[in-house]
Amino acid sequence: MFYKKNTQEVMKLLNSSLEGLSKEEAQERLEKYGYNELKEKEKSSVIKLFLETFKDPLVIILLIAALVQVFLGEVIESAIILAVVTLNSILSVVQSKKAEGSLDSLKKLSIPYTKVIRDNEKITISSRELVVGDIVLVEAGDYVPADGRIIESQSLKIVEGMITGESEPILKIEEEIPLDSALGDQKNMVFSGSMVVYGRGTFIVTNTGMNTEVGKIANLLDNAESKQTPLQQKLDEFSKKLGIGICCLSAMIFAVQVMRGGDLASSFMFAIAIAVAAIPEALSSIVTIVLAVGTNTMAKKQAIVRKLPAVETLGSTGIICTDKTGTLTQNKMTVVDVYTYENKNLILADNVDGNEVAATSSSIQDRYLTLASILCNDSDVNNEGIEIGDPTEVALINYASSNNIDYKMLREKYIRIGEIPFDSDRKLMSTVNKVDDETIMFTKGAPDVIFSRCKYALSNGEVVEFNDEIIDEYRKINEDFSNQALRVLAFASKTVNNNVELTIDDENELTLIGLMAMIDPPREEVYEAVKNAKNSGIKTIMITGDHKTTAMAIAKDIGIMENGDLALTGKELDDLSEDKLDKILDKVSVYARVSPENKIRIVRAWQRKDKVCAMTGDGVNDAPALKQADIGIGMGSGTEVAKDSSDMILMDDNFATIVKAVESGRTIYNNIKKSITYLFSGNLGGIIAIVFALFANLPNPFTTIQLLFINLVTDSLPAIALGLEKPEKNIMNVPVRDSKESILDKDTLKAILVKGSIIGIVTIIAQYVGMKNSPELGCAMAFLTLTLSRILQTLPSRSNTETIFKLGIKTNKYALGAVVVCLGMLLITLLPFMRTVFAIPASFGLESFIVCFALALVSTLMMEAVKFIKTK
Repeated sequence: MFYKKNTQEVMKLLNSSLEGLSKEEAQERLEKYGYNELKEKEKSSVIKLFLETFKDPLVIILLIAALVQVFLGEVIESAIILAVVTLNSILSVVQSKKAEGSLDSLKKLSIPYTKVIRDNEKITISSRELVVGDIVLVEAGDYVPADGRIIESQSLKIVEGMITGESEPILKIEEEIPLDSALGDQKNMVFSGSMVVYGRGTFIVTNTGMNTEVGKIANLLDNAESKQTPLQQKLDEFSKKLGIGICCLSAMIFAVQVMRGGDLASSFMFAIAIAVAAIPEALSSIVTIVLAVGTNTMAKKQAIVRKLPAVETLGSTGIICTDKTGTLTQNKMTVVDVYTYENKNLILADNVDGNEVAATSSSIQDRYLTLASILCNDSDVNNEGIEIGDPTEVALINYASSNNIDYKMLREKYIRIGEIPFDSDRKLMSTVNKVDDETIMFTKGAPDVIFSRCKYALSNGEVVEFNDEIIDEYRKINEDFSNQALRVLAFASKTVNNNVELTIDDENELTLIGLMAMIDPPREEVYEAVKNAKNSGIKTIMITGDHKTTAMAIAKDIGIMENGDLALTGKELDDLSEDKLDKILDKVSVYARVSPENKIRIVRAWQRKDKVCAMTGDGVNDAPALKQADIGIGMGSGTEVAKDSSDMILMDDNFATIVKAVESGRTIYNNIKKSITYLFSGNLGGIIAIVFALFANLPNPFTTIQLLFINLVTDSLPAIALGLEKPEKNIMNVPVRDSKESILDKDTLKAILVKGSIIGIVTIIAQYVGMKNSPELGCAMAFLTLTLSRILQTLPSRSNTETIFKLGIKTNKYALGAVVVCLGMLLITLLPFMRTVFAIPASFGLESFIVCFALALVSTLMMEAVKFIKTK
């Protein structure tokens, strides 16, 4: 813990000095400890990823079926199956490779060159060559190349938000810190990848490469578990069960056929027909396409999905862990309250004639507070609207501008002729300006310090003694501001001698002007978004690197924290065992001053409770938790590391967009279930027809090519169209879906059984009718009826509760288009040159087609009748 030791102790421990390391010692350490760079694990090769896709039980069954058909001479069928399997595998590999890249972005944070002292000389070296014990020099605009302990700080301010989550620049100090401190409170340390925004300083390197704080994040990121989404888990689980069922059913069919005296070849073909009929070959591709189309819809709502399964995961999200700064808040310090004694509703003085601040006696306090906040201020906004300087000072000039005050004009008119810069010991900043015929020193700083330096105060435009009554009133107001987590600055003034050089001794016997309070305010739309999330059964949790008091105030304001809820700091979280954390987890709504390890621990705690956990973030420090979460949500304005680690990116950085994305996720999940129900209902109908034919000693009603045509051609478009259905009513008023709920829940299985039975029955009837003419016509009519029934099934599958007559046939133009296109494809099979391929005899004519279509239409009306009765 280098921050607890003084600089001499640190240099002794690291065997270094102010003269720096010798070149020989530096080279020796470089060879021993390695380069100052991030390392990563070896990635899986494309070939390995491709082969892993063949682990799916359903794919294995299809490959076995294809192999058997090769031996039986059915080369065309075998080639079609292999082509389908290969295409799905290629799609899977492409998607996996797109998800890589987090550590590559982390490497971009490394700095090419660094100024160091070696052999008592200042030289510039590659940052890769930095070693522990090096003395490094930094100034405004530099990135920090390694972790280190401050040796010298000259008003050194560093932005560490990407590491610690703290939004404000940290003023660095040289003194040791005796108490245990969180990363954000180690003000005598610097961290690799952070940026110097003010001043200059010197530090000694304490850690390089993977041992730095950003290196630890890289290690966490590399080792964070990539979670399967609920849909992936359910489809994998279902594939295993379906695979076992198909194998058992196929084996039974084969055994029955052989025992009944059938030859091995025909028995195998019967068994393979069952396997092909049962396996939804296009399921994986259809789910991928539906998710991809969903991503386009979400992109229009400012939510860019990087990993397709994340769309579905959003629908089952029960916990949203969100960063505060820039996500819930505007990431922009804003003055929200101003106070002067006996003038509590003060607004900064209006400018007169566009040039001057009002100077009447009744507005002296207004005028002086305006001048103090503008003149004792080093910030600026350039012509391109870019804000330059400390965010607190920028807030002051923005407030002036919002009150129609031209701060640049005032600075030109009342020129600065002297200053005493801010430092952490005094907690003050003073400037001397020519105002009219007087030389006035304006001072701003921490209220308690300003109060102790004041002898007078402005009250209703007059200078009065700073008595107990005024002191008590100011302290009360300051306390009220602080309780609201507002950052407060006090302003004072003093007339000084123009000919005497200004010193810190002049910062006494001041005249108190007033207070200005500011905060990084919540986004306006966040209030409604948090409320909507709560109504949807989603718990929002704030996880921030900011201080506990500030975090709690914001959380209470926007509705995240309610009565009885708890707030924990990172240190308090570290002191809790896993059991204690699990007991209070439901009550903790705010985590403050957290480390990257804390964030991962919080996410894992919720995952232990089987909650689907989303994590939002924008900094490097958020990346491991983004990857660990069930769905990581990066911010469009965030670091590339956070974006690459996320599943989804909010381009507008708007928390409200998450709630809209959740609605899209729920809708897409429901639509995928509709597609799956549609596919398996049709498959079940085919299986029922095959099994009936087997036990009724009828010919196998379908060839393998017919079944593949149904599964891959006429089923695909309707299933995709169902994935584009509009949201069901009140979709956001239902409880969060249990992540353990099977994709084929009780209601879905009932729907599959009913629809599949109806389709199977009309298919059996069609075969029976055709068999009166010939076995070939019976099989052809069974094929046409099964295909037509599955196509028309698209219409009743559009809603679980409403009939097509209530929905309207034109409300989903994609479904209507899919039905028309698929009917056209089916008619192609009836063309003379295609009849041989699909085993359709010449005896199949218009009369046969009308019978098949009528049976299919009856099946559709029966499905709607069942839905109507169930709803009533």
